[in-house]
Amino acid sequence: MSCIVEQSRGMKQIVVTQYYTASAWGSGLMDILATPAMIALAESTCMESVQGDLEKGMTTVGTKVDIEHLSPTPLGMTVTCKSKLIEIDRRRLVFQVELFDDKGLIGKGRHERFIVDADAFQHKANAKSES
Repeated sequence: MSCIVEQSRGMKQIVVTQYYTASAWGSGLMDILATPAMIALAESTCMESVQGDLEKGMTTVGTKVDIEHLSPTPLGMTVTCKSKLIEIDRRRLVFQVELFDDKGLIGKGRHERFIVDADAFQHKANAKSES
């Protein structure tokens, strides 16, 4: 199914612009990094860290998030997410994630993804609107 190995690592960065703020995402009124934006960064970091190791036509989908948002990050700061694959159970992948801004740790936790056939999964989702 894949060549994924435990301890696979990923890293991704964003600069906090208005797009990533709580006021823009509707999760708050402040111009600071939104928790949903931080979680989206964590998910994409994990996904990208293993996507290249999957067979053609396969992808991963997020199924569980347990991430603490520990500190606010203002506009203009860089946020770095680091992920490490810590468990593989058949198609289930569990990642440890840590997120940092220019001043230190801002988030940490775990994220779970499942390996799926992309076309079959999309077809299953589309079928919901056809019934």
